[in-house]
Amino acid sequence: MAYRVLGDPGSRPLVLIHGWAQSSSSWGAELLGELAQRFHVVAIDLRGHGHSDVPAAGYDSPQQWADDVEAVLDSVGIGEDAGAILLGWSYGGVVVADYLAARGEGRLAGIVLCGAVTSLSRSAGGAIGPAMKEVTSGGAFEEKPAHALEAFTSFGRAMMVNGAGADGQRILGLSLSTPPAVRQALLTRRVDNDDTLRGLTLPALVVHGAHDGVVLPSAGQANAEMIPGGRYVEFAESAHAPFLEETPRFLAELDAFAAAL
Repeated sequence: MAYRVLGDPGSRPLVLIHGWAQSSSSWGAELLGELAQRFHVVAIDLRGHGHSDVPAAGYDSPQQWADDVEAVLDSVGIGEDAGAILLGWSYGGVVVADYLAARGEGRLAGIVLCGAVTSLSRSAGGAIGPAMKEVTSGGAFEEKPAHALEAFTSFGRAMMVNGAGADGQRILGLSLSTPPAVRQALLTRRVDNDDTLRGLTLPALVVHGAHDGVVLPSAGQANAEMIPGGRYVEFAESAHAPFLEETPRFLAELDAFAAAL
């Protein structure tokens, strides 16, 4: 497992878990720099992504995803009562829920779900949009570069309301650099984390873009409703990446959430 660490080790830990076919680079240098001024940031590359190894197995196991996250927490020294915040974007929400189901809340003070699904099932908290359906029925799993490029170019346009520019190019590049077999393996498993969400005692902030066509806003609303005391915040000018599209507001919401813990 690869991960990057930024900020003051004495600050509250903030563990970033990226989405499907992305990596810790998806957050962008500017946002990571801002977060490092506030938190002890740990940005994970999930198995098969970024600089992490690409094992043949483990992508269909909730326990394995939980083990991966815990291995990073152990390595960084985020132990019991550390008061960490787990922040999951998109598919990262499933990984956050997998971790909570297997390992509980002991190391955490709160969770943040951003444009996230928490289940890969018919759960309302797993409602994907037309952009996700299109890319997975198109060339997302293709090994031929031209087919994959075409599929992810369309997907990239749906990622952000204003998808042009350096952020959009970075997101596209990260998608293409994730091995096709990994892209497929993440989406072949089925898991329902509704009961885990309903049993949480942690504060939860749920952030979602109003124009998200990858994960529907209704998924964010459902997740916030399932978590006791969960708070839903919709970003009117964002699609799937509010942290890139409305960064100042995203930081303000995160600051307020952390201050209340």
